[in-house]
Amino acid sequence: MKHHDRHLPSQRQLRVGEQIRHSLSEILARGELHDPALLDVSITVSEVRVSPDLRNATAFIVPLGGAHVGETVAALRRAAPYLRGLVAHGLRLKYAPNLSFQADTSFDEADRIGQLLRSPQVARDLHHEDDDEDDEEDNRGA
Repeated sequence: MKHHDRHLPSQRQLRVGEQIRHSLSEILARGELHDPALLDVSITVSEVRVSPDLRNATAFIVPLGGAHVGETVAALRRAAPYLRGLVAHGLRLKYAPNLSFQADTSFDEADRIGQLLRSPQVARDLHHEDDDEDDEEDNRGA
């Protein structure tokens, strides 16, 4: 018997999300949108999460260089119905998912964590932790 975690996406959700991500990436790379806010902006679609019923998809995007994130997301939201029609052609689904767009902050969060790990306070704590482990090994060996 299989056990499924309700919070993890199914294989089908993952597959459809990846198909949508690929389609959106191609559409954006070809420059098929003519919104002034999207001119000369390279956009990376980092992830697409699809709802369990496959009716809604959220695309996480990062404009190259991180410039004008709000304007880029707003322009993509305006173009969502048009993009939905283009994406639908490549999917074998009964219904084309409604598309929504959000800025992907995972890269910023990873950078923030990296900076924290490189901070002098963390380096000092890690150094003290290594010293404590060495002391424990010395005590066991004696």
